[in-house]
Amino acid sequence: MNHDTAKRAISFLDLTSLNDDDTADKIEALCHRAQTPAGHTAAVCIYAPFIETAWKTLGKSGIKTATVVNFPKGDKTAQQVADETANAVAAGADEIDVVMPYCAFLDGDHDTVAEVIAATRQACGPFLTLKVILETGEYPDAQAIYDAARLAISNGANFVKTSTGKVATGATPEAAVAMIAAIRDAKAEQNLDCGFKASGGVRNTEDAALYLAIADDMMGADWACPATFRFGASSVLTDLLKTCGFGKADTSANDAGSY
Repeated sequence: MNHDTAKRAISFLDLTSLNDDDTADKIEALCHRAQTPAGHTAAVCIYAPFIETAWKTLGKSGIKTATVVNFPKGDKTAQQVADETANAVAAGADEIDVVMPYCAFLDGDHDTVAEVIAATRQACGPFLTLKVILETGEYPDAQAIYDAARLAISNGANFVKTSTGKVATGATPEAAVAMIAAIRDAKAEQNLDCGFKASGGVRNTEDAALYLAIADDMMGADWACPATFRFGASSVLTDLLKTCGFGKADTSANDAGSY
């Protein structure tokens, strides 16, 4: 990955900290870290109690504040998820990353999945970005991942996302291909637009370059931008900054984040 591609990847990054020991000070540090000498990240992704800390620290940087709901197991009711989402929106979240009820999906209960995603979409309103986490590491094959992505897109997802980072297998190239195929087909067949987010195990420049290459190959070189493509990660930022020639600028930062 060259300097320009690394800088492009930074602009797609949801810099993430979803750790049990997160504090306001750690989230402030994360938000400062998101404002890099090679350009700002797309968003920071943090737990709901830190939403206000994040948006106050980010100020007028243009970096979005994202939070997670129905996280990490995806086992809450539609009403519970809607209430959780509404509270996050009221606190100032710009983007919502919801865990799809993947166990229900794998059991064939697609109605529950659709209900939860639709309820989250409604609680977000028409303008907030909704990312639906499929938890692809738990699926038996690429076809199931494709079908889950199509279901999420049909019920209002602005992005489909690979993983919570809380299970053994996160993003994989095979999952990315299946999900981006679903995005491509939803656009062709239903005229629905959706983006892709790789999260869980995106740790270095080579990982980032691989997922960008998949997107560029399947959707065209002009498709990927912060509105259509994201990484959910933290440790990858250090490597991307080194590629941009800013290795020393990030040496004091902790790789906060569970992705």
